[in-house]
Amino acid sequence: MTAISHQHILEILAGYDKDNITIGTLGGHSGLDVCHGAKKYGFKTVAVCQKGREKTYAKYFKTRPDNDVVPGQLNAWKADKGCVDEVILVDKFADIVNPEVQEQLRAMNTIFIHNRYFWVYCDFEKIENEFLVPILGTREMLRLEERDVPNNQYWMLQQAGIRIPKIFTYDEYLDHDNFPAEWLDRPMLVKVNEAERKYERAFFVVQSPADYLDKSKTLLEEGKILEEDLKKAVIEEFVIGAHVNFNFFYSPVDDELEFMGTDMRRQTNLDGFLRMTADQQMELFATGVKPKMVENGHVAVTIKESLVEKAFEIGEKFVKFTGENNSPGIIGPFALQGAVVAEEGREEIVIFDVSMRIPGSPGTRSTPYSGYLYGDSLSYGERLAMEVKKAVKEDKLPLLVT
Repeated sequence: MTAISHQHILEILAGYDKDNITIGTLGGHSGLDVCHGAKKYGFKTVAVCQKGREKTYAKYFKTRPDNDVVPGQLNAWKADKGCVDEVILVDKFADIVNPEVQEQLRAMNTIFIHNRYFWVYCDFEKIENEFLVPILGTREMLRLEERDVPNNQYWMLQQAGIRIPKIFTYDEYLDHDNFPAEWLDRPMLVKVNEAERKYERAFFVVQSPADYLDKSKTLLEEGKILEEDLKKAVIEEFVIGAHVNFNFFYSPVDDELEFMGTDMRRQTNLDGFLRMTADQQMELFATGVKPKMVENGHVAVTIKESLVEKAFEIGEKFVKFTGENNSPGIIGPFALQGAVVAEEGREEIVIFDVSMRIPGSPGTRSTPYSGYLYGDSLSYGERLAMEVKKAVKEDKLPLLVT
C-alpha cells in the first residue's frame, strides 16, 4: 500500500472553495476546543462522532439560533449558540476512512485537525494511505508517538538534544545477574498499556528487578495488563520534579515558534490519594486500593519567567530536528510533556512524552503566554483558526496540510 503523496493532497486542496472552508475534527479529545476556535474566526465546523458518544456534539454544543446572544468583537457566530455546525455519525471512529465519509468532508472543503483520538481509534496505515482529506499537521508523524516503533518520540528527543529520563529495556530488567548498577540507586517508572483500555497506561513504580517481577506478576494475575504489552513497556528513570506540559505552536506561515501555555495532568485516582492524610492513605493501601494514573483532565499552571527561555530552547530544538528529518517537519500544535527538576542549584527540564498534534488541554488558554504575544490569551482552537485564516488570505494553505 502506497502512502498518499503530498502532491495528491495539494490537488484535492486546489479544488476547494477557499471562501467556504470547514474545520473538521473527531468528536472527542479536543473537538470542542477546535470547533469553538473555528467558529470564532468565521469558519463552519464538522465533527465526526461515534454512535453512542455523540450527544456532546450533536446536542449539547450543537449550533442553534439564539436571538438573545450578543456577539463579541471577534464573534462571527452572529446570534447562534453552540459551536458544532455539522455532525457525521459513524459506527466507530475508524470508519472515518470510509469513502462516503471522506466524500462528505471534501464536499464541505474540510481542513481536518487531528488529535489523540485519531491515532488511538484509527488505523495508522489507513490514515496515511487512504484518508484523502487535507490534515493540518504532519500525518506521518502521528505513529511516532507510539513507543514500539523505530525512530519514535524518544529517539527524536535524544537526537534533538532534549533531555529525557534514562531508559532501558525489558530484557535488561529481567537479567538479575547483569542488571546495570546505575539503575539500582533510583526508583524506576514502568509504562505499560492497560489490558482493557489500550490507549491508557498502567504506570507503576519499582525499586529493583525483584520489585518489578513482583508488581508485574500481580498486575498480570489481576488481568490489568497483558504479557505481550509488558514486553513492550517503557521502563525509565522516575524523575522527581514539578510536572509541566509545555505547549507550543509552530507556524509555517510565519516561520515562528510560539509558546502557547503550560498545564499539568489531573489523574484518577491519584489526585484523590494526594488529598488524603498519610494515615488515610496507609489505611487504603491496607485494603488493597492503590493509586492509579488514569488521566481525566488538565490543570492550568504557570512557570516562572526564568524558565521561559529554556522552554523555548527545547521547542526550537524539536522544530529544527523534525524539519531536517521528518519532511515537512512539525506543523501547528505540539507539546513536550515533562517536569522541572532541581539539580545542584539549577533547574532543568526533563521531557517524558511528545504530543505531535493538538494537546488535550483547553485550559492552556488560562495561562498568560499566548497573551504576551496577542494581547489576549488564545486557545489552541483559536490559534489553529487564525493560522488557517491567514493561510487562506495569503494563499499559503499548502504549507499547513499533508
